Amino acid sequence: MGERNSPITTGEIAPDFTLKDQYGKDFILSANKGKKVLLSFHPLAATGVCTQQMKALEAHFAAITALNTLPVGISVDAVPSKKLWSDDMKLKNLRILSDFWPHGGVIKQYGLFRDKNGFSERANIIVGVDGKVKWVKVYEISILPDIDEVISQLT
Repeated sequence: MGERNSPITTGEIAPDFTLKDQYGKDFILSANKGKKVLLSFHPLAATGVCTQQMKALEAHFAAITALNTLPVGISVDAVPSKKLWSDDMKLKNLRILSDFWPHGGVIKQYGLFRDKNGFSERANIIVGVDGKVKWVKVYEISILPDIDEVISQLT
C-alpha cells in the first residue's frame, strides 16, 4: 500500500481496495467497473458533521444511483462502530466502509490521512467507469460537503 503526502488528483488511476462495510461484507472498488463510485471520506463515525454527510448521501441515494454511481462512506472506524452508527442513522442503502486495519491504509493510498489526528480528511472523490479519478474535493473538517455540488459533478 503506497502512502501519499498529498491528495490523489484528477486523471490518476484510483487505487483498488477491499474494505468491510457496516455489515462485515466486502466492498471491492474494482468490482464496480461500469459504474462511477463516489468515495465520501469522513473523519469519525457518530460525530456531528460526519453524520450529516452520510445522511445526505442516504437521502440522495436514488438520485446518485440514477447517475450510474454507487456512493460509499469511508472512515477509520471499526466495523462494529460503523454498524452501531448505521443503525442509529437508520441507513437502508448507503454502505459505510471501515478502514480500521491497517489503520487508514486505504485513506493513506488516497493521500487523505491526517497523521496528527489519526483519521481522514473530509473529502469526496469520484472514480469514473474507467477506474480513473474524475473529481476530488477536500473540505475543512468542520464543513459539510454540499450534496448538490457533489451530484452536479456526477452528470
